Amino acid sequence: MKVYICEKSCCPAVETNGDDVLIGEGANTVRLKKNEWNMLVQKIQSGELKSL
Repeated sequence: MKVYICEKSCCPAVETNGDDVLIGEGANTVRLKKNEWNMLVQKIQSGELKSL
């Protein structure tokens, strides 16, 4: 799965790659493990993380 942050493919993306989730583009990419990604999703869904 690969989802771009904006509506164009020139923006940073969130991409699943096996047990990893890659966020960003090029040298500005962070790699999260499945459990780290799931923790981030839980924090967003619970309202602990909100829009800025």
